[in-house]
Amino acid sequence: MANRLKAMGSIKYSKGFEIAFHEEELKKPMRINCPSLVFVNSMSDLFHEDLPFEIIAKIMDVIEKTPMHQYQVLTKRSKRLIEFQNYYGVWPKNLWIGVSVENKDCKYRIDDLRKISPEIRFLSLEPLIDDLGIINLEGIDWIIVGGESGPFSRPIKEEWVLKIRDQSIKNNIPFFFKQWGGFNKKLKGNLLDGKKWTQMPITKKGDLLGRPFFDDW
Repeated sequence: MANRLKAMGSIKYSKGFEIAFHEEELKKPMRINCPSLVFVNSMSDLFHEDLPFEIIAKIMDVIEKTPMHQYQVLTKRSKRLIEFQNYYGVWPKNLWIGVSVENKDCKYRIDDLRKISPEIRFLSLEPLIDDLGIINLEGIDWIIVGGESGPFSRPIKEEWVLKIRDQSIKNNIPFFFKQWGGFNKKLKGNLLDGKKWTQMPITKKGDLLGRPFFDDW
């Protein structure tokens, strides 16, 4: 997508998929009057090693100054979460932080997530390409599961998803099943056991499902 936008002449993607920081974008959340659910960096990773903590701190300051919005950050760089907390201090109260865990080798990220203290800790088990087995869900507030999309998508098995869902229920953790993805043509959409699972954590601000959503910040 980044290369496509570069080819189309988009100024912000003139470097393709290289890390770039556009400081003028920091003003965008402040111009949105309606309380919204904001997914930060949908095409990147806020805790990428090439992004200095000074810049991440600027983004955190904007999040803190816009308490009307609820922000979500997802990363694969779980070690940097710990490092940044030591650098920055207390996370904004309107920020949820999650880690991606696609296979057993990545389960260490869950332990890293437990070492930081945002309002909400969540897991994005997407694309799920492995049986994760028993998961230590202590301190986890939300679980998202989904299969991989695209023509070369890797398989997701129903028993893997059911095992995670059952652990979520046992631990009283909201469970959100996003999609089966593109591999299994017999399993389409987001029905699991004949129903949709779209649970979300309830914060002090109430249910977030009805909020407008934007993810280009």
